[in-house]
Amino acid sequence: MNVNLPKRFPDRDEIAAVRVVAEQLEAGATDESTTRRLAGRVMARREMGQITFLDLVDRSGRIQLLAGKVDVDLGDIVGVSGHPAKSRRGEPSLRVAELELLGKIRAPLPDTFHGLTDTEARYRKRYLDLLMNEDTRADFLLRSRIVASIRRHLDGAGFVEVETPVLQPRYGGAFATPFVTHYNELEADFYLRIASELYLKRLIVGGLERVYELGRDFRNEGVSYKHSPEFTMLEWYEAYADYRDTMARMEQLLEGVALEVNGTTKTAFRDHELDVKVPWRRVRFTDALEEHGLWVRDEPGLRAALNGRGLDTNADKDWAQLIDHAFSYVVEPKLIEPTIVHDYPIEISPFARTTDEDETLTERFEYFAGGMELGNAFSEINDSEEQRQRFLHQSEQVEGEAEDPDYVEALSYGMPPTGGLGLGIDRLTMLLTGRETIRDAILFPALKERP
Repeated sequence: MNVNLPKRFPDRDEIAAVRVVAEQLEAGATDESTTRRLAGRVMARREMGQITFLDLVDRSGRIQLLAGKVDVDLGDIVGVSGHPAKSRRGEPSLRVAELELLGKIRAPLPDTFHGLTDTEARYRKRYLDLLMNEDTRADFLLRSRIVASIRRHLDGAGFVEVETPVLQPRYGGAFATPFVTHYNELEADFYLRIASELYLKRLIVGGLERVYELGRDFRNEGVSYKHSPEFTMLEWYEAYADYRDTMARMEQLLEGVALEVNGTTKTAFRDHELDVKVPWRRVRFTDALEEHGLWVRDEPGLRAALNGRGLDTNADKDWAQLIDHAFSYVVEPKLIEPTIVHDYPIEISPFARTTDEDETLTERFEYFAGGMELGNAFSEINDSEEQRQRFLHQSEQVEGEAEDPDYVEALSYGMPPTGGLGLGIDRLTMLLTGRETIRDAILFPALKERP
């Protein structure tokens, strides 16, 4: 039991800061003019005569401890005080004056040399993955810096961070199957949100003008290298802006975030060298499909074209589902260079305003890198009657009631022209860390129970 162990260890330094001091010393020297306090986990132990060499690890890094005979096991959590030093072999160190046991290990760690290598064990026991694999720890610290950087950029541009309901009486903002739960107090079924869009746009109606939310969304659908039923999404909405303004802001944001967290706009992802610097390649949706011979406006012709490529279209009920299928399975995997695809058909864009040139196309764009969609954006519909008609059309395409009368009523009070965008944080983390599966970008991914 830990009843006799200290309950705190105040005034400690980060290991990385002490390493900087120790690295400046000559080999074999000790700086006795300063005393530093460190705390962390013992991840290696070596004996040499009367000296015990310990490797101490905290989230900032690793340092060697030079101690006398100590009763410490591999994996114990200790606090030490001592002087920065450099070993005779030139290793930055701390020469220990005092050592306290802060937490006792009761189960053996995995192989400390090879780390935790079993993939399923890494996901099920992420705490061990973080302990044993420095790359994992670095990736998730980088993810946190990505989120912090996004907030700084948006806050600096005059956006207000808000929170909207996760449990919603109606779900909307995307085509997706929701998770359903029952709200006992209200005696009604509610849904885990599939998007925060419709609530955020209510705030635009309310005059907040620039809003964003970073939060969890839930879609009760499949799992793949880029899909997780529970995921983190950034959504922002900006009054008096359209999708062209939103394109520019997205490019500037991602370039800025990459520079801030990685020091470069270049990244390696899925065997490709990518560069997210401004400007990104732009291509119209129709042209992207035409490049593959798949811009076909009639349903029989498009179905025949897809069947001819070996794609199963039995689940596609109409042209809208067929064209979405064509783009997702044929075009998207080929969008390796960071690319903005814009001007989507109205049939698959229920919240986007139509283009001035062609009322069958909308001011919508999606953006891609490494053959993976990162997000979706629109010039938002701000007319209540047009939105009501789009909802009715959407209801004919999907099962269930798509209309949200409360949202339509909100629009009836007038909403300024607005540009809106969604960005998948998990996928952005994949891109900037070079990880090839979304499970490596989520601390605790959902897994099936073991039999």
